[in-house]
Amino acid sequence: MNSYLMKTVALGLFLIACTFSNAASFEQGKPKIQSIDVISFQPEGILLIGDGKAGQVVLIDTKDREPQKWTASVNDLKGKIAERLGVAAKEIELIHFAVNPVSGKAYLAIRKQDTKTQHLITVDGQGKISEFSLDNVAFKSVALPKGSGGAISKITDLAWMSDRLLVSGVAADEFACKLYSVQQPLEKQSEVILTSAETFHVAHGKWETKAPMTVLMPFEENGKKYLVGAFSCTPLVKYPLEAFTENAKVKGQSIVELGSGNKPIHMFTYQKAGKSYVLINTFRFHHQKKPFGPSPYWTARIETGVISENANINEKALKRLDSKGEPGTEKIKLIPEFHGVSHMDKLDAAHALVISEDDKGALTLKALTLP
Repeated sequence: MNSYLMKTVALGLFLIACTFSNAASFEQGKPKIQSIDVISFQPEGILLIGDGKAGQVVLIDTKDREPQKWTASVNDLKGKIAERLGVAAKEIELIHFAVNPVSGKAYLAIRKQDTKTQHLITVDGQGKISEFSLDNVAFKSVALPKGSGGAISKITDLAWMSDRLLVSGVAADEFACKLYSVQQPLEKQSEVILTSAETFHVAHGKWETKAPMTVLMPFEENGKKYLVGAFSCTPLVKYPLEAFTENAKVKGQSIVELGSGNKPIHMFTYQKAGKSYVLINTFRFHHQKKPFGPSPYWTARIETGVISENANINEKALKRLDSKGEPGTEKIKLIPEFHGVSHMDKLDAAHALVISEDDKGALTLKALTLP
């Protein structure tokens, strides 16, 4: 057996072991979910649902672990989902999107506007659309504690790190941006650290406490762990996890400014040709006044070396555009091939799975090569 195969088998056995060790604490039935704000995955194919209304994260064992090759491109995605749910396309709202890292299957959180009900839709590599029922699943939940200003009103993003779950949310508080760190194993009574974030918004030239973090990702360097988050108008900020203590107010380090008038949506890291990058897509709500491309949805690639910056931060943060509106650095590049991408997640080492929107609002699900 060659070394690559041995490593592959060992990884598979490790993931199976993790799955079965976690399965012992799952219960069977219908989880009490009040809202689906965001979705993500643990590495072994456990679906994570952020339920801000109930102040919890729900874990679902999807049992979806059969790897598949993605060969399909699904046109008129909204129309086909609407047909599957038995409603008109105008009644469908796409809330969030994630890819199961084990199977490669796409999961979409959908809201039916007529009934205000929420549904989970899956699309496999051949383009087959199905509904993932929550009526009888293996699940468990992790409660998110209330802060001094009360419970959070919405979970804005969540992501799995090597040993913990990271969650961002919004509360009615002076320090409205809430960050949670939940140590594994994820159980109902897990230790949850709640902190509040204070962030320097480069475009505004001031520290802010009420702006919500719209997307986050874990990041490690030199043995230290960080939560990296992005905000509207549009700083990229890192927070050292060692500073996360109960009810602390953590000041982040703003390291990148993508420009005002944008809302980040998804973000992940990847490697290509020996280099490491962050891919981040955003919605430009100033598109009509000053477009960055043919669509209000645009994507940037950032060299991860920028995140390691400790000197040029906050007021000195690296800007994508200079004072004349021209590209200010080669380390941040606009990716034309991703124009129109409203949702995305990493599919494999070489591809992203994306949902793109054309100028008529039609959605297409497809795989794109990572830039």
